[in-house]
Amino acid sequence: MNVMLAMLAAFLWGTTYAVTQYSLPGWPPLLLGAIRALPAGLLLLAFKPSMPEAKYWPILVRLGSINIALFFGLLFIMAQTLPSAISGVGMVSLPVFAMFYYWLLHKKKPSKIQFISGMTLITLAWLLFDPLNLTLNPVGLIAMIAALASIVVGSNIIQGLKGKMHWWSVLCWQLIIGGSILTIIAFAHALSAPTQYLSVLQNFTSLNAMGLIWLVLLNTMLAYGLYVWLMTRMTVVEFTFAGISNPVAGILMGLILVGDQFTLNQYLLMALIIATSLIGSLLSTYYERKKLKESKSSH
Repeated sequence: MNVMLAMLAAFLWGTTYAVTQYSLPGWPPLLLGAIRALPAGLLLLAFKPSMPEAKYWPILVRLGSINIALFFGLLFIMAQTLPSAISGVGMVSLPVFAMFYYWLLHKKKPSKIQFISGMTLITLAWLLFDPLNLTLNPVGLIAMIAALASIVVGSNIIQGLKGKMHWWSVLCWQLIIGGSILTIIAFAHALSAPTQYLSVLQNFTSLNAMGLIWLVLLNTMLAYGLYVWLMTRMTVVEFTFAGISNPVAGILMGLILVGDQFTLNQYLLMALIIATSLIGSLLSTYYERKKLKESKSSH
């Protein structure tokens, strides 16, 4: 049941890119990030009020800044500049970033399977994105790399709060803090460059409203709430396995909503990237459990 819920959360996240392109084209990324985060955090807090202890505020500010403000801003830059399928598949490389992050900064050496899987993902991603003949928006690709890095750093901060704060407080307050930061920055940006923001207000449609409802209620309140709740009930490896539905949603929704079209070779590379991520996670889980059983039997 937990795996199915995790797959639902990841699938909803994978719809972000196509839903944004289809229902909110041309909207400023900062405004989209603020609208997605702050109302969701306030609604969740109203549903179940929670006030953290004073000593946790500095950590929550860092978490909200990195995990929400920075990540959401970058996410919507990706959504406005890259095809939905490319964004979804690109996010599959998150385990590679995590592997190098913990290896370089925490001296946690990856297993052989993790290393081989990571190198394979890098090779396939190079072939898919083809930097030597780049036709994708470089701003979107830079935003993708920065977004991956922010997820890894933000997840590391969340790990530090595990067992210290209730998951509901972590969920609500990182959304409120991150959303508030994005709101302030978006307001300052609107004052300096009002044209895009005025256009959004003057041309607001029911389709825009539906897109915002999807992002706030489903992609954030439901999916993000499931994610934080599931992190107290399943391992990161198990959730990574379920995260395979993210690029699937990106590819399907990109095809259905915005008509993304790719060559057969590109679709094959996307499938290989998804398969590599899936097989790597399954093998890692298998050998970790095997080692655990062997250590228990030896005692």
